[in-house]
Amino acid sequence: MLWKNGRRYDITDVLKKWDYDLRQEMMVRRIIGKDGMPKIQMRLDLGILQMEEKGRPDGKRPHGKESLLNYYEGIASWMKKKYGVTSDFSLDKDDCYALQQEGIQYYYRYLCFFQLADFKKAERDTSRNLRLFDFVKKYAADEKYIDDFEQYRPYVIMMNTRAKVLGALKAKDATRAVDEINHGIHKIENAYGQKGTKSEHGSEINFLKNWADEIVKSYTPTKKQKLVEELKTALENEEYEKAAKIRDKLKKMQ
Repeated sequence: MLWKNGRRYDITDVLKKWDYDLRQEMMVRRIIGKDGMPKIQMRLDLGILQMEEKGRPDGKRPHGKESLLNYYEGIASWMKKKYGVTSDFSLDKDDCYALQQEGIQYYYRYLCFFQLADFKKAERDTSRNLRLFDFVKKYAADEKYIDDFEQYRPYVIMMNTRAKVLGALKAKDATRAVDEINHGIHKIENAYGQKGTKSEHGSEINFLKNWADEIVKSYTPTKKQKLVEELKTALENEEYEKAAKIRDKLKKMQ
């Protein structure tokens, strides 16, 4: 279909001002939209993908709710409150497909948040998709619909863990970072166990274990660093005899 006055909709100038670079893994930026609200743009080879920063990424409000997931959660909650059970509520094939497409929107957005180093919002969106998996697992009418979501659970747990760990490292809290990794590994192992797959073969677990080792090596102070800190404390406390002994140790190390 050829639109009349189609030049009004031509975005060639916008694309030229933000060239696609094959060398970059992802090209992401924040902008302020005409409505005054922050938005995220991802540059693709064939155009630009624009997302809302809050709510559903495409800005739509299905049935007046923030997302389709919120809408279905509301129905289940209403049935539970009115009838005491939700046994009559289930998600059919079309429901699950629509929820899956919505989940993909959040997937693209949390990748953008990682690129922007906004780890809080990356954690928010990964947690949201894990909530989606839990909801489908509870209410899907067929086991095969559940499998369509559950196959991605280990990956999303890993990404959620990454967001938490990067946030901890940003705050220079290496101990919390390693604790988050261990917690994430445990959750992924449980997910693999429920699928009947051996967790040791999970690439997500291997990634997190290697990352934990790197963090421990990078953030654990060396013997020399400890002595330097002890020397500083001794001088501040005017413990000069102790400071002299520490200096001797440092000289021997050199």
